[in-house]
Amino acid sequence: MLRIEDLQVKIDEREVLKHIDLEIQPGETHILFGPNGSGKTTLLMTIMGYPQCRITAGKIFFKGRDITDMPINERARLGIGMSFQRPPTIHGLKTRQMVKICGDGQQVDVEALAGEMNFTDFLDRDINAGFSGGEIKRSELLQLMAQDADLLLFDEPESGVDLENISLIGHAISSLLQRDFRVDPDKTQIQKKKERTKMGLIITHTGFILDYVTADRGQVLFDGVMSCKSNPQEIFACIKKVGYEECIRCKI
Repeated sequence: MLRIEDLQVKIDEREVLKHIDLEIQPGETHILFGPNGSGKTTLLMTIMGYPQCRITAGKIFFKGRDITDMPINERARLGIGMSFQRPPTIHGLKTRQMVKICGDGQQVDVEALAGEMNFTDFLDRDINAGFSGGEIKRSELLQLMAQDADLLLFDEPESGVDLENISLIGHAISSLLQRDFRVDPDKTQIQKKKERTKMGLIITHTGFILDYVTADRGQVLFDGVMSCKSNPQEIFACIKKVGYEECIRCKI
């Protein structure tokens, strides 16, 4: 569903991403670790189509289409959505209006979605104006819920979030990625709610999101180079113990 081949990206004249290969199948969620300045956000912005991320080589395919030169709005309509680490404040545009825009003409029950995120009181406020870190994240997730994207990109969803909000945000991301579970009537086993089709790529620095979202694969991005493909929990344990450089040299 998402395939990146030998991707190389510059911002201005600085090479940020070097020979990136990545493939995410329908229903899979991947975790991307890496220190600050390693190129993680650049990768997400390149997938989303931001023009300042200049592709110098390689290709990006989504749903069988070459989207390497496709503009942001077309990628969004094709089914790619992104939650930003530091989204801008937009004066003059209400959150309610933005949620409807993200629905792209579909019938969106804004009140019901806002209720799920405990966000009803913020719908008629300008986007992110005076919002706390946790409120900004909830606003971003509300917009993604309305968009109903097939590929969800999350840039450090735990960043700036207090303990009061992290559980709500974590469970919302799990639900968006179809990772929520239910217990069957006889309570003998836990079953998946439905067959997964959504894909996720999550950047995490603290690893807190792993308490709420089960992921299929983890990778490390360090100095623009992708490496260390393995179980996310094992990679995170390695990082905590020996740091990024040693973890990469280990080549799990």
